[in-house]
Amino acid sequence: MSIDKYPTDRHGWAEFLRQRQARQPLRGPQRVPWVVVGAGVTGLACARRLGELHRDQEILLLEARLVGQGSSGRNSGFAVSVSHFSGGFAADQKDFYRRINRINQAGLDMLREQVLEHAIDCQWHEGGFYHVAADRLSVEECDNFQRYLQELEIEHTSLEREAISERLGTDHYRAGIHVPNGVLLQPAALVRGLADSMPANIRLCEQSPVLGIENSTPLTLKLENSEITTDKLILATNYEASKLGFLNRYLIGSTLSGSFTRVLSKRELASLGSLREWGVLSLHGGGATVRLTADHRLCLRNTAEYHGGALLSDRQLARRQAIHRAGFEKRFPQLASVPFEYAWSGVEGISRNMTHFFGRQRDNIYFAGGYNGSGVSRGTAFGAALADYASGNRSDMVDDCLAFSPGAWIPPRPLLDIGAYLTVRSRFKGVGLDR
Repeated sequence: MSIDKYPTDRHGWAEFLRQRQARQPLRGPQRVPWVVVGAGVTGLACARRLGELHRDQEILLLEARLVGQGSSGRNSGFAVSVSHFSGGFAADQKDFYRRINRINQAGLDMLREQVLEHAIDCQWHEGGFYHVAADRLSVEECDNFQRYLQELEIEHTSLEREAISERLGTDHYRAGIHVPNGVLLQPAALVRGLADSMPANIRLCEQSPVLGIENSTPLTLKLENSEITTDKLILATNYEASKLGFLNRYLIGSTLSGSFTRVLSKRELASLGSLREWGVLSLHGGGATVRLTADHRLCLRNTAEYHGGALLSDRQLARRQAIHRAGFEKRFPQLASVPFEYAWSGVEGISRNMTHFFGRQRDNIYFAGGYNGSGVSRGTAFGAALADYASGNRSDMVDDCLAFSPGAWIPPRPLLDIGAYLTVRSRFKGVGLDR
């Protein structure tokens, strides 16, 4: 496999941050007891926990790109505690709902502790989220979501159009629910901060993609300028696991894109209601994600497509911006003259049956991933739990992570491409005004 399979671009949240000193790529032969591949939220949480469990051992953490340029630094910056499940409330799924939310909350609590302990400047904001509806299907879903919250005794506030408009400065949404337990953040800043505050026994190497794995004893990893032998290997590569020969036809990458405005003026901000920072999640699964960020930009993400797990090119991003623009001006006609300054794309790992993957793949090789768009908090919890599981420790969190249904098989190409395309496109059925 070629190193070219791990490209990146300069379109992401990392471009808003000051330059940092990247860790050097790995060179020369290495012998270590533990290797973690992938320095997104899952890999960072896993390496940190391994460092705590094995303080006298070196843990090698490998990132194929620069930290913050992978999918963990390219999402919309929502760390959820309460997940939304489309459709009517299913009483027989209560235990499943609660398990998901336990995992979410555990990851959120871990992140909060680390952000506070290491003073990570990532625009951490504990304001919760607005789950909103603009079109008929999502208004119906609003009722479903409210019943779910009531049945699980989750704190929330129902809002009508006037109340949403007063807070967010848009008349676009007909109904909504505010759930106060949830965090907004700058994802690339979070990932960078976590990477730069690792325990002393964690060695991070950037721009160091693993190009092949020999299933020997000990395991052998091939890199461009290095060869590693290790006793145990953790893969925190999410949808890119297939590049290393794992979960092929079980996980695919869905490419999303959005745009940022320039920094808004005081007058423009004043048109956006009473809040100065907020995040909106559509109650339609294919609806737009919208944020007013701490640095006074509006960000809107409203495309998702099957693109072979790749980021969008400059030309493709420019075309998607017409879709972003239409969604933006529907919501904020008073800001129609405000230009977009920046566009970005990112890739989420999704499974055919919306399940997650956790546990041992082969002898001494472990994997966690497939978060279906909810990876910031959930991936953190999965990463820490995987470190315990690979170390032979059991806990309630490990048991929760092991309890998911197996992933459904995705047919090979060309049916893979057709099926993946249809799977992603199905998210937009009936999206209407929520896009």
